[in-house]
Amino acid sequence: LLNPNAQFHRKITVEDVINSPPVATPLNLLDCSPISDGAAALVLCPLEKAKEYTDKIVKIIGSGQATDSLALHGREDICTFMSTVKASREAYKQAGIQPKDVDVAEVHDCFTIAEILAIEDLGFVKKGEGGKAVEEGLTARDGEIPVNPSGGLKAKGHPVGATGVAQVAEIVLQLRGEAGKRQIPDARIGLAHNIGGSGASCTVHILEAV
Repeated sequence: LLNPNAQFHRKITVEDVINSPPVATPLNLLDCSPISDGAAALVLCPLEKAKEYTDKIVKIIGSGQATDSLALHGREDICTFMSTVKASREAYKQAGIQPKDVDVAEVHDCFTIAEILAIEDLGFVKKGEGGKAVEEGLTARDGEIPVNPSGGLKAKGHPVGATGVAQVAEIVLQLRGEAGKRQIPDARIGLAHNIGGSGASCTVHILEAV
């Protein structure tokens, strides 16, 4: 509702999701992200060059990439994306921060369960507590760790090849204080999490406002 670039702009209730057409048990239509048309772009340059063009600079302070078995039956736990766990650990290490230091995050919520698994695997909450955390508003815009203020893949849309860049672009807007009505107050550190191949690959970027 607050993102003018989102694909969907209507309020969706729990009842709407429950009563939407079934796709594959237990997922209904509104549990699934749409495949969208869209594009996103970023400008990467040395810090000194950036200072020539803007005083609202955002820098990458940590990046991690990891892979896992593509076959779900080849994984130790189908409720854990080890690619996310490993990639986020590397990103946190490079950035010199902990999950609690993140002010805003964009995660790959391709399905309803995906956001719950992501916030657990990223270390925002303990394993098994993701559902409760979302239900209690921990990840809401005014929650302890705001997740997907853009609307996420299910509301903003999922333009596949552009999705990861769009997530980073949203974090940049948040850290520059340019996210409009969806702005998270005083956001200084942001995290972007993108996965592919049913979680077989993951990239996590951590950004900080300069």
